[in-house]
Parts: sequence; structure tokens; C-alpha cells
Amino acid sequence: MACKAKTPRSLKVEVIMATTLNVNGTNAASGTSPRSTWSEEVRVLARERNAVILAHNYQLPEIQDIADHVGDSLGLSRIAAETDADEVIFCGVHFMAETAKILSPEKRVFIPDANAGCSLADTINADQLREWKAQHPGAIVVSYVNTTAEVKALTDVCCTSSNAADVVRSIDPEQEILFLPDQFLGAHVRRVTGRNNIHVWAGECHVHADISPSDLVDTVRANTDAELYIHPECGCTTSALWMAESGEIPGNNTHILSTGGMLEEAKKSTSERVLVATEIGMLHQLRKANPTTEFLPVNPQAACPFMQMITPEKLLKCLREGTDEVFVDKRTADAARTAVERMIAIGNPGSGE
Repeated sequence: MACKAKTPRSLKVEVIMATTLNVNGTNAASGTSPRSTWSEEVRVLARERNAVILAHNYQLPEIQDIADHVGDSLGLSRIAAETDADEVIFCGVHFMAETAKILSPEKRVFIPDANAGCSLADTINADQLREWKAQHPGAIVVSYVNTTAEVKALTDVCCTSSNAADVVRSIDPEQEILFLPDQFLGAHVRRVTGRNNIHVWAGECHVHADISPSDLVDTVRANTDAELYIHPECGCTTSALWMAESGEIPGNNTHILSTGGMLEEAKKSTSERVLVATEIGMLHQLRKANPTTEFLPVNPQAACPFMQMITPEKLLKCLREGTDEVFVDKRTADAARTAVERMIAIGNPGSGE
């Protein structure tokens, strides 16, 4: 396994919560306009700029509710490319806005806070990938879309959490593979494909990694009749499969799913209760998709501080002032786009995370 880059996991990053509105609808902290006025101004400015507002599933609920489209990063970037908007306002983390720019080079792309990074994407940079490739000449590089544009540009083919196994199966079984950056998704791909010639980068999303086996065991044992949705980036995935295989939890109630897969499963679920192992922003969309089912987090503290840096105030400022614009140089964008297009050509591009 490759050496792991320094990640923010050990850092105590303060979670930035959305500014609270009081019962009269006025911003209690800053005295700015009521929510209705905020949403009206957002919509007016978006129309004036001919901008499409995209919100990732992990965004704050008020950001999700004002967006034109809510979803995963790749799905949203593909939607942006198909719209006739001049501008894309991507409410997510920075690599997601980069992906939108890669797929829509003719559009102006903005993110309400350029400092909204990603602990997973930060676990590997272009120089580290070049060094890893040099250690394994001839290997095929498969990169999860949760990577920077520079890393995608050095990638042979991208993948998503829902199609990672299909992408790997499309590669000659004798071909050595470098899979990055998520070690838990990589382990899942190894398990379902049965391949032992996959080298996995030791990266992780600090939020998903901290959804631990103990969180899972305690929550499942307290809700024995509930279904279980688990994102393959989670640190508890192996434990969930072991519990299912041992019969402690029903195997047919345990689902390893991307964010998009969770939404599709939620729409058809008839369960009274579903336990969800992913970032807690996802609960908002799940509850909207199926109001009759109770969706509970496996770890209620699993909130991404970087996602929560996109606040209503910053979205409004972005629309008023055109901050912060995202740029990807043409050479990098062209190479990165090729890696994404190769994935799409394989079929079943699925969801971004």
C-alpha cells in the first residue's frame, strides 16, 4: 500500500454551521434579511446572471432547497454541461467545482467559498501520483472522481463509488492497477472483483472514516429491524458485511450504496426505519424522497466542515460579486476530461460519490 499523504483528519476543524434564523425569519446573528427575502434575492440574481445553482447532497438544507439541482458531484457537473446557463454556481467542495469546469470549459464556474476543500482529495497530489506511477511502470491508474483536476489529468480512467467495480472489471485481469485515493472504496472493489493486483492508495475522507465499526454495531443493535445504507467510503463497511454474513443483521437489509444509490433505494423503501452511514447532509434528501420512512444517521456527528463552509450568506455574496471563480488550465482540463470520458464510455457512470 502506498504512503499516505498528510490529511486534515488529525486537525480539529471547527464545523461552520449555517447562520440561525429566529422565529421572525430575521438573521439573529447579523440582522440581515429574512429567509424569504434571501431566497428571492438569490433567485433574482441567478436569473440576471443566467446562472444555474448546483448543490451537493451534503450541503446545508437551506442551500439544497434553493438550488436548481441537488445531487452528487459528477451528476451535477454533467447537468451543468447540458444546461444553457452562462454561469455555474457550485455549492460543494473545490474539486467538484473543478469537475464542473472540466466538463463545461466554456462556462464560468464559481464556488461560494474557494477554501472549501476535501480531506480525501487532499490525500494525494500530482507529484505523489507521479512518484507512485514511477514505482509501478505500466500500471493503469483508476482515480475516484473525488480528486483534484491535476490528479485526474494523470489518470487513465476515473470511476465513481457506484461504478468502480465495473471500471476495474473492464481492465485486463492481468493488468496491474493503481486505485486512488480512498482505501475503503479500494478495499470494497478488491472484495467484489476478487482481484489481487490492485494497489490501493491509503487515503480517506475523515468524515466517512470516522463512521466507525463501533458506531455501526451500537446503532444496528439498537434498531434490529431497520434497513442499513452504507457508503463504501465508510470505515464500518467491512464490519457491516461481516455482521450480514454472520447473520447478526439480515443480509437483504444491508446495502452498500453511493449517494445516488441511496436516493434510489429510499424512493422504493417500505421500511419503517433506515440507518444511514454517510455524511449527515444526505438525510435531508432521503427524507424528502420518502417522508414515510424514518432515516437515522449511524453517526450523528458525521458532518463535513468543508461542505458547511458554503453558507447562505456566501452564496448570496457569490451571486452579487462573482466570487470565487474556478479556473483549470486547458492542458490539465483536456487530460482530466479524457479520463472522465473513458469512464462514461465504459457505461453505467452512476453517481459521483
